[in-house]
Amino acid sequence: MKKRVVILVIGEDKVGIVYNISKVLFENNINIEDVTQKVLDTKIFTMTMLVDMSKSKISISDLRKEFEVVSKEINVRIDLHHEDLFYSMHRV
Repeated sequence: MKKRVVILVIGEDKVGIVYNISKVLFENNINIEDVTQKVLDTKIFTMTMLVDMSKSKISISDLRKEFEVVSKEINVRIDLHHEDLFYSMHRV
């Protein structure tokens, strides 16, 4: 059974954002199933990832803690949401 999470990233565009996010996922055996990223005209970087945590031993709360550290290091906002909760919040 899949344990999917949506990761949202936003901040000023700079080198290394995708690397730092992907590194945490790799280190925790989390598979990236889908990723969309864009740099807006205002130099704002946005990225949405759908990841599968079913083979990972880390909890979502501990993953959030790891991303809090990364967020401060690279000065971006990183939000995590369970897939079901994310889609129920954004359903029109």
